[in-house]
Amino acid sequence: MKSAHRLKIVAAAAASLVLGLALAAGVGAGSGRYVGSKACKDCHEKEFSNYSKFSKKAHSGRSVSQMAKDLTEDELKECFHCHATGYGQPGGFVSFEKTPDMGNAGCEVCHGPGADHVEAGGDPEQIKGKLDIKECETCHNPERVASFDFKPMLYGGAH
Repeated sequence: MKSAHRLKIVAAAAASLVLGLALAAGVGAGSGRYVGSKACKDCHEKEFSNYSKFSKKAHSGRSVSQMAKDLTEDELKECFHCHATGYGQPGGFVSFEKTPDMGNAGCEVCHGPGADHVEAGGDPEQIKGKLDIKECETCHNPERVASFDFKPMLYGGAH
């Protein structure tokens, strides 16, 4: 495998660690359980619709599936930290077979685990509502941005 590709994998691993630490310290970290984007649909209909129609994240598992045969098991696991929802976390992505609804980068990748928010009837204190571009850079960092056309949803009108 090319060293540039390995560097991207290592950068993704570091980014996933930073994301995990940020979520653990941030709003909505409570139980840390993931519920999937479909749980957001009824209360956030417009946002869910825009995400589903316009966001590449809504289909991010495809790219992992396409690359899977060329990656080691450890490299593949690192891809899931940014390309799937809640990988390695309670309620999160396990595999495309066991948790297909979590196989893409859903709402909770950016907004944090949603179980507490849902169980509290949509309490805004239980989820990260206002996002900053720095949070996007957890996955879309300088080492990886050159490899795809990064258009943050913060500025893309998806919300």
